Amino acid sequence: QVQLVESGGGLVEAGGSLRLSCAASGRTFNYRTMAWFRQGVGKEREFVAAWSAGNTYYANSVKGRFTISRDNATHMVYLQMNSLKPEDTAVYYCGARTMLGFSRLKDDYPYWGQGTQVTVSS
Repeated sequence: QVQLVESGGGLVEAGGSLRLSCAASGRTFNYRTMAWFRQGVGKEREFVAAWSAGNTYYANSVKGRFTISRDNATHMVYLQMNSLKPEDTAVYYCGARTMLGFSRLKDDYPYWGQGTQVTVSS
C-alpha cells in the first residue's frame, strides 16, 4: 500500500525557516520522482520542487530559498524552506510518481500525502 505522510509544518515569522518531511512507505523503490506542491486558500495546487534521479527542480518563486532532498536509506524526502515570506503560506503536499523525469503538473503524480499547513506571518 502506498502511503506518504508529511510533517513539519507550523507558524513562523517572515524571514524564518521550516523543514518539511515526507515519509514514504509501501513500494518506495518505485517512487523515482518525488515532489512538493502547495495550495493556498482559494488557489490551485502549484508545483514547488521536485527530485528525480538525483536532479532537483524548483519553481521560480522558491529558487534560492527552498531545497529539496531525498534520503533513500530512510525513504524520506525533505523540503528545507528558508527566508520564508507570507506568500509561502499554504498547505504543502508531498507527491510521488514511478516515472523518472521532472514534471510540474499535479496530475502527473498519482500518490499524495494529506498535507501539512505552513503559515508565515508578516
